[in-house]
Amino acid sequence: MTQDDAPLSFDINGIQAHQRNRHPVLLIDRVTAVVPGKTARAVKCFAYNEWFFPAHFEDDPNVPGFVQVECLAQTFIMTFLCLDEYKGMRTHYASIDKVQFRRRILPGDVLVIDATLDSFRRGVARGTATSHVEGETACSAHFVIVLPDVLAGFTPKP
Repeated sequence: MTQDDAPLSFDINGIQAHQRNRHPVLLIDRVTAVVPGKTARAVKCFAYNEWFFPAHFEDDPNVPGFVQVECLAQTFIMTFLCLDEYKGMRTHYASIDKVQFRRRILPGDVLVIDATLDSFRRGVARGTATSHVEGETACSAHFVIVLPDVLAGFTPKP
């Protein structure tokens, strides 16, 4: 592997430069490795002071499923938003399928998310993401996410 082939990595500022999610819904903390157009790996560290823990649940805090799925999606979109021509573009969910929750995620857990881009054509991205805590699978899902500005270029005009 040459230096040009080395995976990219992004701190929170780099993530914000590539995708439009912002506080309080920007959930991933760091992208540790991206092979543009192929794969991405990100990390989310869950501290007890996260905004959702008091409501989910006071006597048994754990990460809600929608937060887990959003972490997966934010990692997945980095597989294609780190390509120069798509940097910073809006994304929309088209579908989320085959979501599986395998492990509870608790305050203090570090979630490692791996995403793979299976196909990307005409502004439609398809792929998967899986998260782990200490090597144990926590959550996985299949995604179809669109870039509406790109997709619009392929929509027939009346």
